[in-house]
Amino acid sequence: MNNRVKLEIRGITFFVNTDESTEYTEELAREIDERLAEILKGGSFISMTQAAVLVALEKSDELYKSKQELESLKVQVKDYLEDSAKAKSERDYYKRELERIKTEAKFKNDQINLFAKANENE
Repeated sequence: MNNRVKLEIRGITFFVNTDESTEYTEELAREIDERLAEILKGGSFISMTQAAVLVALEKSDELYKSKQELESLKVQVKDYLEDSAKAKSERDYYKRELERIKTEAKFKNDQINLFAKANENE
């Protein structure tokens, strides 16, 4: 799905080919246009090109930090999955151990009952 989207940023018209929706692409352009307007009305003498570079740097910084956060979250999820697998393994071990103890207790209880019956018959 290749859309040709007409955008206007600070009065300059752009045509962009994108796989994204028209609405999404227009929203990105609005965000950039608003940020450029903020920078340009700051009162200092800054050119459109300089403002565009600042916006690009801001967006690059956001992207870089988001990627770092994503990597950190991936590591956390991996750790959680490993902890979960370990806990499941321990749970399974204790379930088996509980069954073993129950079986052993039943066997001993049966022995006690047999012993008690033998003593009654004497």
